[in-house]
Amino acid sequence: MTRLQADLALLFAALIWGTAFIAQKQGNDSIGPLTFVGLRFLLSWIALAPLAAYEHVSAGRRPLGKASMRLAGAIGLCLFAGTTLQQFGLLTTTATNAGFLSTLYVVLVPAILWAITGSRPRRVILIAAILSLAGSWFLTAHGAFGEWRRGDSFIVAADVAWAAGICLVPIFLARAQRPFFLAFAQYGVAAVLGLLAGIALEPQSAAGVASALPSLLYAGLCSGGVAYTLQIVAQRYTPPAEAALIMSLESVFAALSGAILLGERLTGLAVLGCALILTGVVLAEAGPMMRKPRPSRKTAPAHLETA
Repeated sequence: MTRLQADLALLFAALIWGTAFIAQKQGNDSIGPLTFVGLRFLLSWIALAPLAAYEHVSAGRRPLGKASMRLAGAIGLCLFAGTTLQQFGLLTTTATNAGFLSTLYVVLVPAILWAITGSRPRRVILIAAILSLAGSWFLTAHGAFGEWRRGDSFIVAADVAWAAGICLVPIFLARAQRPFFLAFAQYGVAAVLGLLAGIALEPQSAAGVASALPSLLYAGLCSGGVAYTLQIVAQRYTPPAEAALIMSLESVFAALSGAILLGERLTGLAVLGCALILTGVVLAEAGPMMRKPRPSRKTAPAHLETA
């Protein structure tokens, strides 16, 4: 896979996540958020099982080391934490606040990478992240952030989990070239934790699950089985900070899908927000081409560079 193909895969994943917001919202009307998380990732886990098995055979049936297994488990915890915290946050905060705060991971990723690798993010990445964050402000908050609520803290905590997961994925792939196993493992962790917590803490109803089935199928097979898997595969070739910026286009696709499918009206500020986010992504992608060649020096592996 080339870098361009990886970026296009991330773009397609963002498109799926943007349109999946409607399915997730409808699904939560029928079943509890923990149950929804558990069932959607159970479907993702089942969908990835054949690919993970094929990858295992292709790798000569060599088992992964304990360190790689622990890292895969940690990434699965990040997925479960990010998804669950976001779902609970939406119960007690406004869509306006959540829409803006959900994009904070764009600026958290370079900071976490700096802490992990010691590689300072380039200026163009920081500018692109600020543009994307400002675009999200206009797109979702329309310049008027509401009163801080308890749910907002959940959304911010979810951003930390998302950012940590994005940063840990390339570290796993550098140790073990097993992207399908990683997808399979993280879905399994999220499914088990979500189902156990849902059964223990939420009322269960067969009728509710049946009603949520279309939303579960889309979230589990498309958003999970396809989009999250594409993210992992693509992150072998796209640095984490730039991957986060491309994935921030999710908010643009969510706004467009709401306008097309739900008849929601895009205001002038919302259009400006979309334009700023797109500008940030284009700037991040064009940045490497505008750099002057530097004398050769030791650098971090490509999958760990911040740009």
